[in-house]
Amino acid sequence: MSAGPPARTAPRVPLRTVAREWTRIGAIGFGGPPAHIALLRELCVQRRRWIRPERFEDAIAATNLLPGPASTQLAIFCAWRVAGVPGALLGGAGFILPGLVLIVALAALFLSGSPPEWVLGAGAGAGAAVAAVALRAGADLLPGSRSRADRAPLVRWAGYLVAGGVAAALVGPWLVLVLLACGALELGLRRGGGGAAAAVLPWPLAVASTAGLAALSWTAFKVGALSYGGGFVIVPLMQADAVEQHGWMTGAEFLNAVALGQVTPGPVVQTVAVVGYAAAGVGGAALAAFVAFAPSFGFILMGADRFDRLTANPVARGFLAGAGPAAIGAILGSAVPLALALAAAWQYAILAAALAALFALRRGVVATLLAAGALGAGLALAGVAPPGA
Repeated sequence: MSAGPPARTAPRVPLRTVAREWTRIGAIGFGGPPAHIALLRELCVQRRRWIRPERFEDAIAATNLLPGPASTQLAIFCAWRVAGVPGALLGGAGFILPGLVLIVALAALFLSGSPPEWVLGAGAGAGAAVAAVALRAGADLLPGSRSRADRAPLVRWAGYLVAGGVAAALVGPWLVLVLLACGALELGLRRGGGGAAAAVLPWPLAVASTAGLAALSWTAFKVGALSYGGGFVIVPLMQADAVEQHGWMTGAEFLNAVALGQVTPGPVVQTVAVVGYAAAGVGGAALAAFVAFAPSFGFILMGADRFDRLTANPVARGFLAGAGPAAIGAILGSAVPLALALAAAWQYAILAAALAALFALRRGVVATLLAAGALGAGLALAGVAPPGA
């Protein structure tokens, strides 16, 4: 296969059009990856017909084989597909920046020295529902993961799932190693031994610095380049670093950060910017966002023209067959530390209500978090002191 880009199905799209359309999606992309994929498909495949349907589906498969935020990588790929490297840079920035600016502004409000009590109540209410959202996110991924498990027996798939869940609940700082180990183990089993597994681990695991911006950069790098599954799988990674290891945030503040990542548009990975803000202000937020999203741009710019080979590559598929279910287990397991971080009895009541809304009533994530936040704000206005007040 040629190393150059495949033949295009439409003329190169003007950069001003890419900037407008990808920024629009970044501004209205509430609801996480399913919403992002639907918006990109509607624009590129259905309305403008810039990309063939089968090419779009191949891109979804390929980005799911990569670590980091898959929907962000899909947005960058689509922009690359219609406008080359300048389009990828411009479209990716347009997709990321609206939500990033909003989440940093909200972080400044929620993490300020003396926010109003109703603001603290809103954060505590929305934060109380985050564990339920994690369970819903993991549960929604289970059927697809099992159907894509390729040749992995059920017992092995379940074992990887449990390993990821236990790691997220108990050994947060080492979750990345567990995800990589599950992928390497599955690949080694398929090849008849563990020696060949190391070939699929393309990024050396550096030792994280424990101080300042180096530690923040390492946290953001793990989120953007070493987290298979994207989305909620990053939560236990960030919680372990931001709350337990470095003390940049309290448990309640971290719950607020995750809730903000869910109710703002754009990718959930933007939550890392709130961690960066807590660690080092606006500069820390910008650094964390840059480090977390840079790998996604790198993956697409260096490998988009080889996506066909990636989706068919037995090494990549074998690795994902182990790392994928482990990542889903980590999403489910992240509910444990998130729930344990709650500090008030009324927050557990909101958590129970959120579980009922998400699982029994099948309400949307954004609507559930907004309702939980409104309940928390109402309780604060009624005189119930929120955690941290």
